[in-house]
Amino acid sequence: MILALVPMLAVALAAPNAAKPDLRSGWPLDQLLPWAPTPLQVTWLLWGAVGVGVLAVAVGLLGPIPPVGRATPLALAAVGLLAAPTGSGDHLNYAAYGRILLAGGDPWVADPSGWAGGADPITSAVEDPWRHQPSVYGPVATALHAAAAWVGGDRLRLVVLAWQLVVVAAWLAVRWGLRTLVPPEHHGRIDVLWTLNPLLLWAGLLGAHVDTVATALVVLALVAIARWAPVPGAMAAGLAIGLAAGTKFTYAVAGLALLLAWGWRTALRRGPALAASAAATLALVHLGTGPHVYEQLDRARHAVGFASPWRLLLVELKPSLGEAGTRAVVTVGAAVLAVLLAAVLAWATRPVGSAPGDARSVRAGGEDPRAVALRAAWWIAVLAGAYSLAAPYTLPWYDLLPWAMLPAVAVGVLDGVLLVRLALITAAYVPGRVAGMTPEAVTLTMGVRRGLVPQLQLVVWLATIAWVLVAKAQQRRLAR
Repeated sequence: MILALVPMLAVALAAPNAAKPDLRSGWPLDQLLPWAPTPLQVTWLLWGAVGVGVLAVAVGLLGPIPPVGRATPLALAAVGLLAAPTGSGDHLNYAAYGRILLAGGDPWVADPSGWAGGADPITSAVEDPWRHQPSVYGPVATALHAAAAWVGGDRLRLVVLAWQLVVVAAWLAVRWGLRTLVPPEHHGRIDVLWTLNPLLLWAGLLGAHVDTVATALVVLALVAIARWAPVPGAMAAGLAIGLAAGTKFTYAVAGLALLLAWGWRTALRRGPALAASAAATLALVHLGTGPHVYEQLDRARHAVGFASPWRLLLVELKPSLGEAGTRAVVTVGAAVLAVLLAAVLAWATRPVGSAPGDARSVRAGGEDPRAVALRAAWWIAVLAGAYSLAAPYTLPWYDLLPWAMLPAVAVGVLDGVLLVRLALITAAYVPGRVAGMTPEAVTLTMGVRRGLVPQLQLVVWLATIAWVLVAKAQQRRLAR
């Protein structure tokens, strides 16, 4: 883990570079290392870190690892605050959207680069390709961005630091919540998969992405189910899920997972309290915003990433079906594949603490609150993992939710599938910014992003389905 973190921190603590935007602060903390790496140096360092990080996680999964003490996550959190966010320019977008909302504007309509005539010290820092893109985030996320903008004022570095404090608190809350949910004998697995996972530290903690906050809210929803009486727990979970969906709408999947974990009889009794609480929360956080908040999401759902296997189909079919027709085919195909992968992964995995092969105890029934919360976490890992694998447009930080749920899943195929997927998508989006790249670095990184990774992700799809089907066939033969 340390060998993977060293090159990541070397990039994060150096001068602004291809992975780290300039926050215009002049603070010594923004360049603790007196080094300005070139785009090619950044790229090779981060690719090396990804490779070593994958090996570190794989080794950790092979045997029982004792949990780390409190000092380790606190030290990592401190490092996360020392380094300016790296791996993308998304934190600049967050600062701009919060600034616009704080000033009485509409971040779901406004053009960040043109706000205040293009002279605003915060919104003018947004980089391509998002300079002219309104917010795609929910009102909860944007309210937190506005709070950070209020704290930081006209100082971009202070705005970003305020946001980093929110992310660090969320990252620590995920670990605390998982230790509350997962039996003590599996706490070492929490640290292997979350606390010490270099790829997640890069995407979540050092990247300061909003997905970390939404993931923490989902974990808190499961803690509420595990700790509180049935109806109050369902209402508290609905509140947390509503806030998560109001941060990023895809996190509403936690509500479906909880209904599946209850089973239909219990869901009929407690589902109304969950749904009413979540709906009321969403209604409250949307007061004053209007339905146009989701117009950007409607456009975004047709996007196809360069690193996605669906890009290969898009290129092949577009000459005959046209742009709109091909994207419609891709959207439908991705939905079908996600359902298939979710079914396959649910078939092949189980929550921790459940008996192997006992489908009834895994998928429904039972009133033990912790068992229900663990089943819900398992369902989230399956559903969110299938979405990450199949969606036409995903980025490394989109995998934070399924990885946060993995400690609640018994060791098995999902670990390997998500590890390979995270390694590929992280390598594809190194260094992470459009600005500051040289032609040589663009040629190298885009060759990996558009050429190698889509082919390998296609192999992951096929291998996952084949692996599970062959394993189940062998189990049936042994049973006979």
